[in-house]
Amino acid sequence: MVFKKPLGWLLAGVVTLTGASALAEQSNEPLRVVTTFSILQDMAQMVGGERVEVTTLVAANEDAHVYQPRPSDSRTLAKADLVMENGLSFNGWVDRLLEASGYQGERVIATQGIEKITMASRDAHEEPDDHDHDHDHDHDHDHDQGHGSYDPHAWQSLVQAQVYVDNLLKGLIKVDPEGKAYYQQRAENYQAQMQELHSNLKARFDALPDDRRIVMTPHDAFGYLADAYGLTIVAPQGVSTASEPSASEMAALVRQIRDRKVTAVFMENIGDTRLVEQLQRETGAKLGGTLYSDALSSKEEEAGTYLEMLRHNLETLLSALEP
Repeated sequence: MVFKKPLGWLLAGVVTLTGASALAEQSNEPLRVVTTFSILQDMAQMVGGERVEVTTLVAANEDAHVYQPRPSDSRTLAKADLVMENGLSFNGWVDRLLEASGYQGERVIATQGIEKITMASRDAHEEPDDHDHDHDHDHDHDHDQGHGSYDPHAWQSLVQAQVYVDNLLKGLIKVDPEGKAYYQQRAENYQAQMQELHSNLKARFDALPDDRRIVMTPHDAFGYLADAYGLTIVAPQGVSTASEPSASEMAALVRQIRDRKVTAVFMENIGDTRLVEQLQRETGAKLGGTLYSDALSSKEEEAGTYLEMLRHNLETLLSALEP
């Protein structure tokens, strides 16, 4: 099914061949939406449906932390009608790439308006009541490998992900007002699925004993999930996969896992698994399986969509933590 783009986009005057300007040549095509990584791609497709064609820059099973933009990315962005990015400095290369592409269209910042978690609160898991949820402006500076003041991995919360959908919905309606009712219905259905999954599994997390709530993951991508379900995360790489612990830090991690009686250690679908395997061997902690952090799996695998990814993560955690 093919939809025409709104005539309101065809503004009088000279139109440059960037962003929305390409509409003149694409009036019989779906909106071209570009997302920065695979999780956002699936969200955009779920809300946009047949009215959009979604392309992602960082593909499934690729690590967005260490991604190096390609020349083709700039060409892809130049043809886009809408760009969706995470925000909170998750992809430090985005601003430079958008500038190089000449894109001047609408940008959706997915994390706008979420309940942000500060990096300090993620570094102090033993003090879960000291979370500083700051709702001020996103200081989304351009860091190459690190993040700003806030944990950017908000999609790991099914509740915060509903804010992502709200922001995406606003962006789609702005560039395609004729599709408003269509997008609204799909967004509402999608958010209802998110809330149902969250509600169904939260009761099981609430029933976990206090001594079975500490887990280890390679990098700290699960802070929002931990907050939502009352878990504590130990993460040797911090919030970025670009860093590796030193020998002294590894020794400290082994002591921490033993002293705090970490219930299980988990691997991720991105990055090197040797770090977790070494810690598991040295501590004897239970190997809990693989979690999906910053990327979906291929469509043929167990986390090919956002909802499949969250269901897999939560069920995998529960299977390791439930007595």
